Amino acid sequence: MDRRAFLAAGSVTAAAPLLGWPGLSAAASEPTDGLASQLPVNFWSDGLGLDPAQYARHLQAAVDAGGWSPDGYSNGGLVAGIERAFAQRLGKPAAVYLPSGTLANHLAVRTLAGADRRVLVQADSHLYNDSGDGAATLSGLNLVPLVEGRATLTVEDVAPWVERSAHGRVPNPVGVISLESPVRRLDHAMADLAQTERLSTYARERGIRLHLDGARLFNLPLHTGRRVAGIAALFDTVYVSLWKHFNGTAGAVLAGDEATISGLSHMRRMFGASLPQAWPTLALVPQHLARYEDDYAKAWAAADLLIARLEASGRFKARKLERGTSRFFLSAPGTDLDALAERAAQRGVLLPGGPPGATEFAMQVNPSLLRWPPDRVADVLLASLSAQSPRPRGPTPARAPAAAAAR
Repeated sequence: MDRRAFLAAGSVTAAAPLLGWPGLSAAASEPTDGLASQLPVNFWSDGLGLDPAQYARHLQAAVDAGGWSPDGYSNGGLVAGIERAFAQRLGKPAAVYLPSGTLANHLAVRTLAGADRRVLVQADSHLYNDSGDGAATLSGLNLVPLVEGRATLTVEDVAPWVERSAHGRVPNPVGVISLESPVRRLDHAMADLAQTERLSTYARERGIRLHLDGARLFNLPLHTGRRVAGIAALFDTVYVSLWKHFNGTAGAVLAGDEATISGLSHMRRMFGASLPQAWPTLALVPQHLARYEDDYAKAWAAADLLIARLEASGRFKARKLERGTSRFFLSAPGTDLDALAERAAQRGVLLPGGPPGATEFAMQVNPSLLRWPPDRVADVLLASLSAQSPRPRGPTPARAPAAAAAR
């Protein structure tokens, strides 16, 4: 399916009644009075990349709009509304707010595993690489890493471990298979959906539970033609980030059936994660949930026009991953990329940082691309190839550090 043609019809306003946020269906994620055209376009963030001052303005607007109430220790109020909205969008009976995706993944596999403590994961997954062995240290889980360098986990990959675990000298059955898609460490490549469906059927026939690290799940409908609920249906639990796409400052939602999710608010407290007030980190989430899929599709349409213009100039080259989602790569042969990024930042286009010696930018597609027409972004990048650049009158926007671009 042509991603420029695919818009998640019907998804934009579906969450509005559940959140109890007046006028949510008409809420705009960016100002419509011309201010958006004065804000930078960034190619490093999953969302709008709001700086503290911008976030503070959006937060004040959300408070002024009213129609919601604060939470108390991460229960009730706005938090409860967000839990209901994400459960509905994901097609799950229940959901719980957690302050980080790391904790969401951990509590999901801990709860699903029960007495079967072996968990199969991708070698490049966040759960295996970025959690400090928390699953093993805090919950006694044995994570087995598979398929290094690949986003897709197949039946053929897991079957030998399922058999080995069940029939070894000391049986230690696999309790959970955890899949991340898209995979951040693989440049946001997504797992093959047909293979994931086979894996889901195989696991359920054997009583093995399934968890999806769907931090960036809401990008997949554009690239697969499947709605998030259809993808989530393949798994027992699903985690979605609240800050990557939806411009909160932190937070995650974990969705599943009532039996799995029930009681996790108490486990959240046990892990020291019941924030006294979570609402300041989440107040922007409802309006961005309401329109993110549409905005992301429009952002990719703008990115494709930008790529075509840059390549037509003969000065830039672009490439996309075969199973890519939100990232493309841009090079400018013969150009110092750091100098190019500095000149572009002076003109309001923020390019991602990279490791020393990088020969291309890892460009992240996000709704900030909708602030400017694609031709304006192209003009800035083409003009920034020149060694001569006017000095800015105000502070120079910083190029995103490599760590931020890779998170």
